[in-house]
Amino acid sequence: MPKSLLATPTANFTKEQRLLTPAAFREVFDAPERKIHQGHLMAFVKPSACDKPRIGMAITKRKVPTAVARNLIKRHIREQFRTKAFKLENKDIVFIVKKSIKGINSKELKKEINNIFKKIEKK
Repeated sequence: MPKSLLATPTANFTKEQRLLTPAAFREVFDAPERKIHQGHLMAFVKPSACDKPRIGMAITKRKVPTAVARNLIKRHIREQFRTKAFKLENKDIVFIVKKSIKGINSKELKKEINNIFKKIEKK
């Protein structure tokens, strides 16, 4: 079967698309262009000098006590970012948890993440 050109670029999640250093996180936290709020999550958004959008996550043990739950949140955020990265401008995005996610199900969590990315795409 011959390879055909895809209408959308491949949805990869590479190391260049992650905020890796404390200095990179500090830049976004200190001077965000926008703060996008949802019920349990919040995103800090800042224009980036890189040629790709980048993402970071600061999911604290205080707000999400179990590692399983923290990893689940990170997995959902990464997956949404991976599929929507080609629509985003060159921005650095950092997600934090505002309040405990006890009592929120996976569907509601995905909806909050999706709403944040929609707001980022609009502007």
